[in-house]
Amino acid sequence: MSLANKQYPPLVVMGVQGSGKSTAGQAVAARLGLPFLDGDDLHPASNKAKMASGHPLTDEDREPWLRAIGRELAAGLEKGTAIVVACSALKRQYRDLIRSYAPDTQFIHLEGSRELIAERLSRRDHEYMPPTLLDSQFATLEPLGEDEAGIRLSIALTLDEMANTAAAAFPPAGS
Repeated sequence: MSLANKQYPPLVVMGVQGSGKSTAGQAVAARLGLPFLDGDDLHPASNKAKMASGHPLTDEDREPWLRAIGRELAAGLEKGTAIVVACSALKRQYRDLIRSYAPDTQFIHLEGSRELIAERLSRRDHEYMPPTLLDSQFATLEPLGEDEAGIRLSIALTLDEMANTAAAAFPPAGS
Protein backbone atom coordinates (compact mmCIF):
# COMPACT_ATOMS: atom_id res chain seq x y z
CA MET A 1 0.00 0.00 0.00
CA SER A 2 1.47 3.36 -0.95
CA LEU A 3 1.55 6.25 1.48
CA ALA A 4 -0.98 8.11 -0.63
CA ASN A 5 -3.55 5.36 -0.02
CA LYS A 6 -3.34 5.58 3.77
CA GLN A 7 -5.53 7.97 5.72
CA TYR A 8 -3.63 10.73 7.50
CA PRO A 9 -5.15 13.56 9.49
CA PRO A 10 -5.30 16.98 7.84
CA LEU A 11 -2.13 18.86 8.75
CA VAL A 12 -1.52 22.59 9.14
CA VAL A 13 2.08 23.78 9.25
CA MET A 14 1.88 26.92 11.38
CA GLY A 15 4.12 29.69 12.67
CA VAL A 16 5.10 33.28 12.16
CA GLN A 17 6.20 34.64 8.80
CA GLY A 18 9.64 33.47 7.80
CA SER A 19 9.51 30.29 9.89
CA GLY A 20 9.48 28.16 6.74
CA LYS A 21 5.85 27.03 6.68
CA SER A 22 5.61 26.63 2.91
CA THR A 23 8.96 24.91 2.50
CA ALA A 24 8.41 22.58 5.47
CA GLY A 25 4.82 21.95 4.41
CA GLN A 26 5.92 20.88 0.95
CA ALA A 27 8.52 18.54 2.45
CA VAL A 28 6.01 16.98 4.86
CA ALA A 29 3.42 16.58 2.09
CA ALA A 30 5.97 14.94 -0.20
CA ARG A 31 7.12 12.57 2.56
CA LEU A 32 3.52 11.51 3.32
CA GLY A 33 2.35 11.45 -0.30
CA LEU A 34 -0.28 14.11 0.36
CA PRO A 35 -1.30 17.22 -1.57
CA PHE A 36 0.08 20.55 -0.39
CA LEU A 37 -1.73 23.89 -0.34
CA ASP A 38 -0.10 27.20 0.51
CA GLY A 39 -2.63 29.07 2.61
CA ASP A 40 -1.26 32.36 1.27
CA ASP A 41 -2.96 31.52 -2.02
CA LEU A 42 -6.35 31.75 -0.28
CA HIS A 43 -5.90 35.28 1.08
CA PRO A 44 -8.31 37.75 -0.52
CA ALA A 45 -6.70 40.59 -2.45
CA SER A 46 -7.73 43.03 0.30
CA ASN A 47 -5.66 41.11 2.88
CA LYS A 48 -2.64 41.01 0.59
CA ALA A 49 -2.90 44.74 -0.07
CA LYS A 50 -3.20 45.52 3.63
CA MET A 51 -0.13 43.46 4.51
CA ALA A 52 1.84 44.86 1.56
CA SER A 53 1.19 48.34 2.93
CA GLY A 54 2.78 47.27 6.23
CA HIS A 55 -0.41 46.85 8.26
CA PRO A 56 -1.06 43.65 10.21
CA LEU A 57 -4.31 41.81 9.68
CA THR A 58 -7.03 41.95 12.31
CA ASP A 59 -9.03 38.97 13.50
CA GLU A 60 -11.85 40.18 11.26
CA ASP A 61 -9.51 40.29 8.24
CA ARG A 62 -8.32 36.76 8.93
CA GLU A 63 -11.69 35.11 9.53
CA PRO A 64 -12.77 34.58 5.88
CA TRP A 65 -9.27 33.33 5.04
CA LEU A 66 -9.26 30.85 7.93
CA ARG A 67 -12.74 29.65 6.93
CA ALA A 68 -11.46 29.07 3.39
CA ILE A 69 -8.59 26.99 4.78
CA GLY A 70 -10.98 24.97 6.92
CA ARG A 71 -13.22 24.37 3.90
CA GLU A 72 -10.24 23.18 1.83
CA LEU A 73 -9.21 20.72 4.54
CA ALA A 74 -12.79 19.44 4.82
CA ALA A 75 -13.13 19.15 1.03
CA GLY A 76 -9.96 17.08 0.89
CA LEU A 77 -11.34 14.70 3.48
CA GLU A 78 -14.61 14.43 1.56
CA LYS A 79 -12.53 13.32 -1.43
CA GLY A 80 -10.74 10.77 0.74
CA THR A 81 -7.41 12.47 1.32
CA ALA A 82 -5.87 14.71 3.91
CA ILE A 83 -4.16 17.89 2.80
CA VAL A 84 -1.08 19.61 4.21
CA VAL A 85 -1.65 23.38 4.43
CA ALA A 86 0.81 26.12 5.30
CA CYS A 87 -1.05 28.69 7.42
CA SER A 88 0.19 30.95 10.19
CA ALA A 89 -2.70 29.92 12.51
CA LEU A 90 -1.20 32.26 15.10
CA LYS A 91 -4.00 32.21 17.68
CA ARG A 92 -5.83 29.37 19.34
CA GLN A 93 -9.13 30.83 18.14
CA TYR A 94 -7.84 30.64 14.55
CA ARG A 95 -6.93 26.99 14.99
CA ASP A 96 -10.31 26.34 16.60
CA LEU A 97 -12.02 27.91 13.58
CA ILE A 98 -10.05 25.67 11.22
CA ARG A 99 -10.93 22.64 13.37
CA SER A 100 -14.62 23.60 13.20
CA TYR A 101 -14.47 22.54 9.52
CA ALA A 102 -12.04 19.62 9.90
CA PRO A 103 -12.05 18.48 13.55
CA ASP A 104 -9.22 15.97 13.16
CA THR A 105 -6.77 18.61 11.93
CA GLN A 106 -3.37 18.43 13.58
CA PHE A 107 -0.82 21.22 13.70
CA ILE A 108 2.92 21.36 13.17
CA HIS A 109 4.15 24.49 14.93
CA LEU A 110 7.46 25.70 13.53
CA GLU A 111 9.35 27.47 16.30
CA GLY A 112 12.44 29.63 16.22
CA SER A 113 13.90 32.73 17.78
CA ARG A 114 12.88 36.17 16.58
CA GLU A 115 16.53 36.81 15.67
CA LEU A 116 16.85 33.72 13.48
CA ILE A 117 13.57 34.38 11.72
CA ALA A 118 14.43 38.07 11.18
CA GLU A 119 17.74 36.99 9.65
CA ARG A 120 15.88 34.62 7.30
CA LEU A 121 13.45 37.37 6.35
CA SER A 122 16.33 39.67 5.45
CA ARG A 123 17.24 37.19 2.69
CA ARG A 124 13.81 36.76 1.13
CA ASP A 125 11.49 38.87 -0.95
CA HIS A 126 7.85 38.07 -0.26
CA GLU A 127 5.07 39.20 -2.57
CA TYR A 128 3.16 41.09 0.13
CA MET A 129 4.53 40.28 3.60
CA PRO A 130 7.19 42.82 4.60
CA PRO A 131 9.67 41.95 7.38
CA THR A 132 8.30 44.90 9.37
CA LEU A 133 5.28 42.76 10.28
CA LEU A 134 7.37 40.18 12.15
CA ASP A 135 6.96 41.88 15.53
CA SER A 136 3.17 41.95 15.12
CA GLN A 137 3.25 38.25 14.24
CA PHE A 138 5.18 37.39 17.41
CA ALA A 139 2.84 39.63 19.45
CA THR A 140 -0.17 37.75 18.06
CA LEU A 141 1.33 34.26 18.34
CA GLU A 142 -0.23 31.88 20.84
CA PRO A 143 2.00 28.80 20.69
CA LEU A 144 0.39 25.44 20.10
CA GLY A 145 -1.13 24.42 23.41
CA GLU A 146 -0.25 21.20 25.20
CA ASP A 147 -3.91 20.20 24.85
CA GLU A 148 -3.96 20.83 21.09
CA ALA A 149 -3.35 18.00 18.63
CA GLY A 150 0.01 18.46 17.02
CA ILE A 151 3.73 18.86 17.49
CA ARG A 152 6.29 21.60 17.80
CA LEU A 153 9.33 21.54 15.54
CA SER A 154 12.45 23.66 15.71
CA ILE A 155 13.21 25.54 12.52
CA ALA A 156 16.84 24.55 13.10
CA LEU A 157 15.98 21.02 11.89
CA THR A 158 16.69 20.08 8.30
CA LEU A 159 13.74 19.59 5.96
CA ASP A 160 14.34 15.84 6.01
CA GLU A 161 14.31 15.85 9.82
CA MET A 162 11.05 17.83 9.83
CA ALA A 163 9.41 15.52 7.31
CA ASN A 164 10.58 12.38 9.12
CA THR A 165 9.46 13.73 12.51
CA ALA A 166 6.03 14.56 11.09
CA ALA A 167 5.75 11.12 9.48
CA ALA A 168 6.50 9.51 12.84
CA ALA A 169 4.18 11.85 14.77
CA PHE A 170 1.19 11.46 12.47
CA PRO A 171 0.88 7.83 11.47
CA PRO A 172 -2.01 7.00 9.17
CA ALA A 173 -5.21 5.67 10.70
CA GLY A 174 -5.12 1.95 11.27
CA SER A 175 -1.34 1.61 11.42
